[in-house]
Amino acid sequence: MGILTWTYIIVGITFALYIGIAIWSRAGSTKEFYVAGGGVSPLANGMATAADWMSAASFISMAGLISFMGYDGSVYLMGWTGGYVLLALLLAPYLRKFGKFTVPDFVGDRYYSRTARMVAVVCAIFISFTYVAGQMRGVGIVFSRFLEVEIETGVIIGMIIVLFYAVLGGMKGITYTQVAQFCVLIFAYMVPAVFISIMLTGNPIPQLGLGSQVSDGTYLLDKLDGMLTELGFAAYTNGSKATIDVFFITAALMVGTAGLPHVIVRFFTVPKVKDARKSAGYALVFIAILYTTAPAVGAFGMYNMLNTTSNQPIASMPQWVGNWGKTGLITVTDKNADGVIQYVKNADQNELVIDKDIMVLANPEIARLPNWVIALVAAGGLAAALSTAAGLLLVISTSISHDLLKNSFMPDISEKNELIAARVAATAAVVVAGYFGIYPPGFVAEVVAFAFGLAAASFFPVIIMGIFSKTMNKQGAIWGMVTGLAFTLAYISYFKFINPAANLPENWWFHISPEGIGTLGMVLNFIVSFVISKMTPPPPAHIQDLVEDIRIPRGAVASTAAH
Repeated sequence: MGILTWTYIIVGITFALYIGIAIWSRAGSTKEFYVAGGGVSPLANGMATAADWMSAASFISMAGLISFMGYDGSVYLMGWTGGYVLLALLLAPYLRKFGKFTVPDFVGDRYYSRTARMVAVVCAIFISFTYVAGQMRGVGIVFSRFLEVEIETGVIIGMIIVLFYAVLGGMKGITYTQVAQFCVLIFAYMVPAVFISIMLTGNPIPQLGLGSQVSDGTYLLDKLDGMLTELGFAAYTNGSKATIDVFFITAALMVGTAGLPHVIVRFFTVPKVKDARKSAGYALVFIAILYTTAPAVGAFGMYNMLNTTSNQPIASMPQWVGNWGKTGLITVTDKNADGVIQYVKNADQNELVIDKDIMVLANPEIARLPNWVIALVAAGGLAAALSTAAGLLLVISTSISHDLLKNSFMPDISEKNELIAARVAATAAVVVAGYFGIYPPGFVAEVVAFAFGLAAASFFPVIIMGIFSKTMNKQGAIWGMVTGLAFTLAYISYFKFINPAANLPENWWFHISPEGIGTLGMVLNFIVSFVISKMTPPPPAHIQDLVEDIRIPRGAVASTAAH
């Protein structure tokens, strides 16, 4: 059977499974819609969190970045993995004990202010839209290649699928769908990695294969270094980024993770605080399986790509180049008309341009694996993108229906109408997300990195100080969030959209790239919050008592309304 037939079969089966789960577990109340009724087991929640967390950026884009950036790509590995540890240890149990559905809900109650809640809602929606754009772009890429449709059509198909189970099932439907999606995506990621590791190094464990020898007795990484330096590129194992930039990007990704609203809300779906800690531990194990494999997948992809294309006759191009060429994500131009492909660093002489986002998806084809493996990877990429997109759309819809309508403008709204508002908001959010998927502001991992920077600069300080500082007041929190978000947004916008020609290390402040500027935004947020809180009245006594109570690691506050 051909790739297209296998893809229809495997993707069709997985989609039927997701939709079946959504119908079986559809939400009947706002509690089920927002936090799955608070009755999910730690193991299932760990799988769902891992699926929520491992987005199209992790599945599709991260190993692609490592393929082309080599050592420099490790910032994404360190930042995203470290950030999850930070979230599990510093935030999750305390937020679960506070007993609120959403981050704006926590900010509004902890800082006893409608304005603080509104600022948090704006931050949550902004971060979620930036992040979801990357997911929809990932969906479009998968559909365009494997179902042979335009990227735009692929995005629209993805929108319809996500809309169905996010709007119908809410958090309950999404949670159990994400358990299935985790199983699909991890299987789809590991199977080709194991196959290629055996083919190249004889070692079935990709993590060990990365440090093993290839057929001629040379170590894989040494071989890659030699191949790339010969073509004018930096050695694969050498970094070119300034140390300060590596530090700032890693820190932005770490603290940005800890401020991501769609991951934080997962800790409200378990019955107890203890279960929140347990599910964080499970999720870390599940995430580590993919994250420790990504460097091997990146290296295998680059090695096979160079072997099958560089200095090869155009007339006998491997089939995978032609297949991906139809999507417009690979272009071959014989600039010197010698009939041979030159893949070199010099842009004027380079004849092969490859979109970073295709490396993981193309990997099985480059290695000539069976068609069912190629189709499996397509299903895995869709599972990764759709699971995260669904979680993000839920954050957007709950921010609008719960935080804006219920808690700010329409406190008397009935539960039924609140549920309708949440579903309408999710539908509108899908349409906007689809637009960003068709006209994305960058490649998948880059767009996602901006979302992390914005989360780091806005949410992380107010959540940390809300839990660990009794003296942080509403004025400090509001001005801190506004300053951090505005500064980070202005810096990213200037270098990425207003004046992209200036986006060079010599023009960056302190050599910090737009991907890493969220760390500086976070520092500004902390400073402004601290200074303003010292100049304004302290929080009321009952809020200080509440902060004291959250930090006692036993029991769970059913609802903070009692305070």
